[in-house]
Amino acid sequence: MKLLLILPPLAQMNSPYPSTAYLAGYLRHQGYAVDQVDLSLELTLKLFSRDGLSRINKNLAEKSKKNPAIRFFVEAFDDYLATIEPTIRFLQGKDPTLALRICQRSLLPEGPRFLPLAEHPELLDVFGSMGTQDQAKYLASLYLDDIADVIRDGIDSNFAFSRYAESLASSQASFEPLRAKLEGDPTLVDQMIEEVFTDSFDKSQPDVIGLSVPFAGNLYGALKIGKVCAELSRKRKISIRRVMGGGYVNTELRELSDIRLFDYIDDLCFDDGERPLELILEDETNKIKNRSAATSTASAAPTGRLRTWQREQGQITKLSSANEKDVAFKTLPGPDFRGLRLSDYVSLLEMPNPMHRLWSDQRWNKMILAHGCYWKKCTFCDVSLDYIGRFEPARVDQLIQQIEDVIEQTGTTGFHFVDEAAPPALLKSLSQELINRKIKITWWGNLRFDKQFTPELAALMADAGCVAVTGGLEVASPRVLKLINKGLEIEQAARVMKAFTAHNVYVHAYLMYGFPTQTDQETIDSLEIVRQLFVENCMHSAFWHRFLATAHSPVGLAPKKFGIKIPQPAKPAPGLFARYETPFVDPTAKAEGHQTELGEGLRRALYNYMHGLGFKTPLKEWFDIRVPKTKIAPQLIRKTLR
Repeated sequence: MKLLLILPPLAQMNSPYPSTAYLAGYLRHQGYAVDQVDLSLELTLKLFSRDGLSRINKNLAEKSKKNPAIRFFVEAFDDYLATIEPTIRFLQGKDPTLALRICQRSLLPEGPRFLPLAEHPELLDVFGSMGTQDQAKYLASLYLDDIADVIRDGIDSNFAFSRYAESLASSQASFEPLRAKLEGDPTLVDQMIEEVFTDSFDKSQPDVIGLSVPFAGNLYGALKIGKVCAELSRKRKISIRRVMGGGYVNTELRELSDIRLFDYIDDLCFDDGERPLELILEDETNKIKNRSAATSTASAAPTGRLRTWQREQGQITKLSSANEKDVAFKTLPGPDFRGLRLSDYVSLLEMPNPMHRLWSDQRWNKMILAHGCYWKKCTFCDVSLDYIGRFEPARVDQLIQQIEDVIEQTGTTGFHFVDEAAPPALLKSLSQELINRKIKITWWGNLRFDKQFTPELAALMADAGCVAVTGGLEVASPRVLKLINKGLEIEQAARVMKAFTAHNVYVHAYLMYGFPTQTDQETIDSLEIVRQLFVENCMHSAFWHRFLATAHSPVGLAPKKFGIKIPQPAKPAPGLFARYETPFVDPTAKAEGHQTELGEGLRRALYNYMHGLGFKTPLKEWFDIRVPKTKIAPQLIRKTLR
């Protein structure tokens, strides 16, 4: 029995998402033969190659060549062809000397993505006179972005790094737009997805494929693979079972009633995937034994199921056995990255901000310290779902063993802990144990700006190798923070942030606007708090998210409590596909489009702050609409930190 675990395109280019590695670790421990492949990486390397660019150039429609990015690409095609593979090798860390030529600005063709540099050449000053590797990586990233724009505008309008065809999958009530693309004329990107999957399939020769879909941007690739797999099965007269699960499935497909999805997959798995997938493998093993023994040509009844949906007799059947339980997180063996092409990942540096770059630069070994969230009270969060609501931390000795195992597998010591919110007590124990055992790693992760993160704990974490933390500040407004049930105060968060930056740990904050009943005054006051946090060196990076009411959050489940109305969702024929983000009506909100205009100003201000610019610019200057003056005292954060 052979399983091929697949991360469909497109996810991150610099590191493998850890879902297949965790599944591989458990199932290999159970004795199963498991291969894994990251088709995001495979597709990226196929597109961004000499052959890939030649095929892109050949497939560009004549009418699309009026587009500025495409016109420049066609005119400079010979230069692109000559530089693409050396640039990819450089971004893989395999040819560092190329940095010197890239920084001379005479090697790479510079398309529309380079225009901001012409207007603001001081953006490169952040790299200094000796930062040639980072500056070259930044310029090379703009170069790849230009090519990605050409693919999007001239080949496949749904193409994007890590967000491929996201609009066709995210909260789409109808399956029809996605199905139309799947069944329509294939684009060059479609052809390459088929090619990279077929190559991986032929190398593995699996009996079952497992499609891990963490995000909406992975779904189209997964279903395209499922379709190609079915075609291979018919042509070669073999039976391949197609199983799909992951974060997107868990959050968006829980109300699925459109059976047509099962044209592309055979099983849909919810929540933790280890035991459900193991039961499917047991079922397939029994079928093979029955066929080998020639005792039956019919499928043997499965011995058990756990949150698995299938199509049976034209209906969606939801299978789950009461005697089957999830594998305890504390007993999982940890991720197993063996089989992935770890040396071939591509690092990008799309913004010269030291904290912001961590998501796309360098390859990080991704691990989880605890299942779920220890706070699990935020009203915007999916606290009703298992991946948030069931909190179970790992033991420190277990984590240390997993860290050592991963270092041996990968040969690298950089770790990204991808928890919902890493528990302070566990981080303290882990940091102390890393120091005691003299294990030298570099790590970062997500946490809450809880008061437990004292200056002493921040110092301990930094000494143990912590270089960055991310956390939700959300809305710097006491009233809205109370509505969110964040359990934080602005002053407390500022002190925690400062505790980390005082020990040279980078800090990134997640920010939110448009929460139900949030006023423009509260939004502008939040921006002023953010400005002061940058000025006082409490944080280095941030990102504004527009509030979304999700189907599984307290706001989405009880909208009246938050003063909003959620219209009854339409259920298209022949059935509902995805439901996650739920549109809502806030009677206190201004005219439609106001939040969008407000968001543009917030992002504009933040972009400048992250580059160390604009701290003295009046807040109203960032907006194209009229906004109120802030009521926050100009020295509030400074006084808080005294």
